[in-house]
Amino acid sequence: MENALFTSGGKQNRDCGTHKTSKIHWCKILEIMATFAKPENALKRAEELITVGQKQDALQALHDLITSRRYRAWQKTLERIMFKYVELCVDMRRGRFAKDGLIQYRIVCQQVNINSLEEVIKHFMHLATERAELARNQAQALEEALDVEDLEADKRPEDLMLSYVSGEKGKDRSDRELVTPWFKFLWETYRTVLEILRNNSRLEALYAMTAHRAFQFCKQYKRTTEFRRLCEIIRNHLANLNKYRDQRDRPDLSAPESLQLYLDTRFEQLKVATELGLWQEAFRSIEDIYGLMCMVKKTPKASLMVVYYGKLTEIFWMSSNHLYHAYAWLKIFSLQKGFNKNLSQKDLQLIASSVVLAALSVPPYDQSYGASHLELENEKERSLRMANLIGFEVEPKTENRVVLSRSSLLSELVSKGVMSCVTQEVKDLYHLLENEFLPLDLALKVQPVLAKISKLSGKLSSVSSVPEVQLSQYVPALEKLATLRLLQQVSQVYQTIQIDNISKMIPFFDFTVIEKISVDAVRRNFLAIKVDHMKGAVFFGKQSIEAEGLRDHLSLFAESLSKARTMIYPPAKKAAKLGDALSNLAEIVEKEHSRLLARKSIIEKRKEVQERLLLEMELVEESKRRELQKMTEDAEQKRIAAEYEQRRNQRILKEIEDRELEEAQAMLQEAEKRSKRKKKPVLEGEKMTKQVIMELALNEQLRERQEREKKLQKFAKTMDHLERAKREEAAPLIEAAYKQRLAEEAALHEREQQQEIELSRQRHAGDLEEKKRLGRMLENKRILEERVSSSREAEFNRMKRERQERISQIIQARKQEREARRKMIYFLRSEEERQKRLQEEEEARKREEVERRKKEEAERQAKLDEIAEKQRKRMLELDEKERREKEEILRRPTAVLPTSGGRPTEVGGTAPVPAAAATAPAAGKYVPRPLRAKVDAAAPVAPPPETDRWGGSGSKADDRPSWRDERRPTSFGSGSRTSWSGSRR
Repeated sequence: MENALFTSGGKQNRDCGTHKTSKIHWCKILEIMATFAKPENALKRAEELITVGQKQDALQALHDLITSRRYRAWQKTLERIMFKYVELCVDMRRGRFAKDGLIQYRIVCQQVNINSLEEVIKHFMHLATERAELARNQAQALEEALDVEDLEADKRPEDLMLSYVSGEKGKDRSDRELVTPWFKFLWETYRTVLEILRNNSRLEALYAMTAHRAFQFCKQYKRTTEFRRLCEIIRNHLANLNKYRDQRDRPDLSAPESLQLYLDTRFEQLKVATELGLWQEAFRSIEDIYGLMCMVKKTPKASLMVVYYGKLTEIFWMSSNHLYHAYAWLKIFSLQKGFNKNLSQKDLQLIASSVVLAALSVPPYDQSYGASHLELENEKERSLRMANLIGFEVEPKTENRVVLSRSSLLSELVSKGVMSCVTQEVKDLYHLLENEFLPLDLALKVQPVLAKISKLSGKLSSVSSVPEVQLSQYVPALEKLATLRLLQQVSQVYQTIQIDNISKMIPFFDFTVIEKISVDAVRRNFLAIKVDHMKGAVFFGKQSIEAEGLRDHLSLFAESLSKARTMIYPPAKKAAKLGDALSNLAEIVEKEHSRLLARKSIIEKRKEVQERLLLEMELVEESKRRELQKMTEDAEQKRIAAEYEQRRNQRILKEIEDRELEEAQAMLQEAEKRSKRKKKPVLEGEKMTKQVIMELALNEQLRERQEREKKLQKFAKTMDHLERAKREEAAPLIEAAYKQRLAEEAALHEREQQQEIELSRQRHAGDLEEKKRLGRMLENKRILEERVSSSREAEFNRMKRERQERISQIIQARKQEREARRKMIYFLRSEEERQKRLQEEEEARKREEVERRKKEEAERQAKLDEIAEKQRKRMLELDEKERREKEEILRRPTAVLPTSGGRPTEVGGTAPVPAAAATAPAAGKYVPRPLRAKVDAAAPVAPPPETDRWGGSGSKADDRPSWRDERRPTSFGSGSRTSWSGSRR
């Protein structure tokens, strides 16, 4: 019946043919299929959706399955689903979906099968890398295809216009459209994988491999910004790893394997940073490696430390820190000499030569001379920090601290035997610059040695981790050192020397460069030199003249001049001096009085200016004070808030510690109650933590368990011996009892068998008597069975007939209902078709009416246009005729006759003309003053008729002809325009 109803419902849907019903039907089916009973069904459904091109729906279906809590138990099907899921994510570049799915899958297989997560992540990264390489190859192929001679032959006009407007080349556009999206997705893939694996001790190798691949990605495609972000991400992961130490799957850095993986990652980061030229990031990588070594308090292998110091040499050389550069080379020399058994003599000479030349390249003067106290303290802290990075022990106390310096470095080179390993050229250079005193020809002797040293270079065959040694990079610094040494030695011999002689003595630089080097040396208190370009000489002097003597040389010079004046002009006697003064006393008093008055006014003005300045300063100070007060109040509020937060955190921590201490004391008391020893553990007050007490309780339980096991073993041994003795004594007794029991059981068996036989005979006799008694009721039983069977059969037949009649009635009613429904549907459809037909007919009738009206209007308009055209032509003819008449009248002579009205009239009977028409100007024109009297003296005439716009004689508005009046000619004036516009209306 249900099948019949479903069939009839489907038939009705097909009859109706509505798209909305079928859409709702399919939506319900999809909702039913959204919850899959098995993961295999979801995978099959996703493959079907992919086949029909609905990848988004397939991805959503798999995402719902993976994030569902229903499938939290790992199985092989989930791994296949994850493979398909990451393929869809890569194909559609959905990084966020991939991250969510991988996080959920990590939760599922973290404790069951972590290798499955590793395989899925490897597959994910492989797909992302492959698609990025494919996009890059496509972009290169497109670039090669566009690299032709005639661009107009291969490009469309719109492409050329786009390239001119946008201003970008074909390669840039192809990279932006093809390569950049896939590179972004690949970078997002690396970040996602690192985020997922950052705190997983079981996948440390995969984490390291991902970091290495990300570094190679940045190196291959020169992605400096992404490299900085990657280094920061890895640095934050390690910081969080040390911050949260109570995580369950946290990697243990004290393990050798984990430490080696983390160190390898940092060393790879250091290498890529130096290859990309990111020296600041390389230095931060050095600090990361040093922090990792300090964290685990374990020094890595010598080969890694050589890489560490080799990169340090490059970083310090790029930052012009020659001193630390030399110390790093010294550490490389010590490591190679002590641990590298395959080191050849040539490589050892190159390394030693690099150490000595790097030490000689350090400037011989104090770099911190003239600095402030704060700068000196910062320099000391910086030196201590660099010494720790390089690996040199420095005294922790400030007063005993030995700062890294050039002198200590050179003495250490001699003490460690580095000078015995260098080449002969380097030895000669060292002796020339440090031990010899040659003020005239030092630079001339150093120059050939430097030329030989610049040719010494090469790749170290036995030290693969150290870059190629280039001794020529130290030549500029050594030439500067030779210049300083020569100037120092010359200053000890000469006081004055010509500039030309110095230029000849120093062949490395021009005198301008020598002057810059000298200025720097003077500023660092290494030399005392004055250069006089006017005299062309250089003056050398003691440092005290420049530093201390000049402080009071003016006062000494004044005293000397005063003594000389006294000697030349001795002082006169007192009487004569007083007489000379009294003679000019009045004049002196007057001048002094005027000077004092002027001084008073100046003082007043200065006071006013000073008061105004003080007022302005007070206002400025008041504003600054208010700002400072506001800043102080804000800082105080922040401090109070911070203190409140700190107190709250301390209170919470104190409550947690108190709670843990109470729990620990309770556990300790419980352990004491369970313990049966007389000696109890002693509480140490606040020092006893929960963990310590738990360890004590566990130790106590372990001790009690061991004691119980020993007691049980001893008791088992005792019981074993006792049981063995008992069994040896009881063996004969058991054998006798067994025989006696056999005899008793045989007699008992014989007696019970006789009793059973007698009882069987008695039961058989009783059963025979019962059978005879019941045999008389057999006929009555048969009659009752027949009667019951016939009555039940009649009842069954009656109910069967009623059921058949009821079913037939239901079928007939449903047939009538379906027939009525079909008739109703047919009626509604017919009514809709009739209404639609009537509507279409009405619309057609309206369209015909509109078209007819438009046609009539067009015909009427055509007639009006034709009438207007005829009127226009008639008007033109009348105008032309009137113009010809006027021209004819003007050509022939006219005679003026007096009329009775006083107005002159033309002979021809034309319109009256004024008497002075020949001489009078036209209306509206300028009339000269002499002619105005003649015009006024003439006989009064009527004013001339007004002319219309078209030059014809004007008439009143009531006399204007209409275009309908065709019996009289009219001029084409304003009235004609009115009639024309009226005809148009």
